[in-house]
Amino acid sequence: MIQTKRRTRTLTVSALLIAIGILIPMVSPLKIVLPPASFTLASHVATFIAMFISPYVAIMVAFGTAMGFLLGGFPIVITLRALSHLVFAYIGGNYLASRPDFFQKRSQVWFFNFLIGILHALCEVVVVSFFYFSGNLSEGYYDQGLLFSVMGLVGVGTVIHSMVDFWLAELVWKSIPKKNL
Repeated sequence: MIQTKRRTRTLTVSALLIAIGILIPMVSPLKIVLPPASFTLASHVATFIAMFISPYVAIMVAFGTAMGFLLGGFPIVITLRALSHLVFAYIGGNYLASRPDFFQKRSQVWFFNFLIGILHALCEVVVVSFFYFSGNLSEGYYDQGLLFSVMGLVGVGTVIHSMVDFWLAELVWKSIPKKNL
């Protein structure tokens, strides 16, 4: 009975995080636009919170939000960027699952945040590079060039964006009572 209750709770929390992960990019006015790229603040918060819970919840949320982008009619490059979150969410979730006292050391948290941001950015750069080299991006990417638009905006921009969203997720996570998670 307890195991069934725990599974139901995990499924419910995952579904709520997926809904939040889909909703934030669709309705948030907090967008930073650096043509040709744009970044929606807090768009990764649900995935990071899922990562704090477990690697399996992180996978469900990353996959669910990517499917939300697909079904929502977003361009395929954005959908695949969201799908690439499976990589950092799973790796980060596994790392955190093995360290229950993770949030105790600030230096450890910031270093992890930075490394996850780099992994996050690498995955997105790979996706965008594929589209860049196949000629399937907007003109703005080609006008700015590979180094600036893909490596700079998507790469460095995603590291910064990821780190800010991780910090926001940590603030939310620390405010949630954990006894029912």
